[in-house]
Amino acid sequence: MRNFITTLPKAELHLHIEGTLEPEQAFEFAARNAITLPYASVEELEAAYSFTNLQSFLDLYYSVASALRTERDFHDLTFAYLTKAAAESIRHTEIFFDPQTHTQRGIAFETVVEGISTALERGRSELGLSSQLILCFLRHLSAESAAQTLQQALPFRDHFTAVGLDSAESGNPPLKFADVFREARRHGLRVVCHAGEEGPPAYIHEALDLLQAERIDHGVRCLEDASLVARLRQERIPLTVCPLSNVRLCVFETMGEHPLKKMLEAGLMVTVNSDDPAYFGGYINENYLAVQQALDLSEDALRVLACNSFEASFLGESEKKRLIAQVMSHPCTGPA
Repeated sequence: MRNFITTLPKAELHLHIEGTLEPEQAFEFAARNAITLPYASVEELEAAYSFTNLQSFLDLYYSVASALRTERDFHDLTFAYLTKAAAESIRHTEIFFDPQTHTQRGIAFETVVEGISTALERGRSELGLSSQLILCFLRHLSAESAAQTLQQALPFRDHFTAVGLDSAESGNPPLKFADVFREARRHGLRVVCHAGEEGPPAYIHEALDLLQAERIDHGVRCLEDASLVARLRQERIPLTVCPLSNVRLCVFETMGEHPLKKMLEAGLMVTVNSDDPAYFGGYINENYLAVQQALDLSEDALRVLACNSFEASFLGESEKKRLIAQVMSHPCTGPA
């Protein structure tokens, strides 16, 4: 089963590039930028990866991101992820980046987006890995800050495909950002939104109704609302689920309690992704393997997840069909 998962063609649609910053990388970048991290060693930093909720993770996440300063840093970070992704049979990835995390520290928007974009182009040419970039607004900051970020981003409109909403969900409903998402849509940008991770199912409704989100990131609390489940199923709204993240952030105590299998059985378009893999114990294949083992998923269920990942992507229809055909022709492992 591990070999089946490792070689299964798949897309990753919920990946924060800053969340791929491994401890060793953080210290490498900090050293070359003459920055002192608030940790004495790689081991001390890794020891801090004991999270009680989303906010406890975010506090560490933003602190470590201070090591990222130059276009080279963002390029190297992104290409390191793409190299791992290609080795895990990811054929297409749609990557989140958080410009406010960096512009608030005085880093130019151009530095961030150019560093990431040159790595994505290199990934296409050297690794054969297609990709798209999604700009996320930080929901714990003001709507005014999000609007300013969108204006900073528009001169680089050709570098990204969509906008999203991430960071601390509780107390920061999608409603808060309705105006900036309306403006983003006016410029032809696609829309995704983190909702229903720590926040209630009502946030998923708001993301769909007020932001016109085409895809919900996380969405694991949707099962608390039967009418929402029916809507998600009927409208084929994709849910980009991140199992290891959900357990590490105490959304669920164990992987055995994770609702992914129930979501599949409810006919929802669920995908598996790694979120912030440097912090949560694994990249995409570790997420597939964790749910397969804990929830006893069959090869057919794993194929459905992989097919969903391409169907839920922002790729063109012909490319989706081509990649889904690769999933369906992927060899079985044989009888257990």
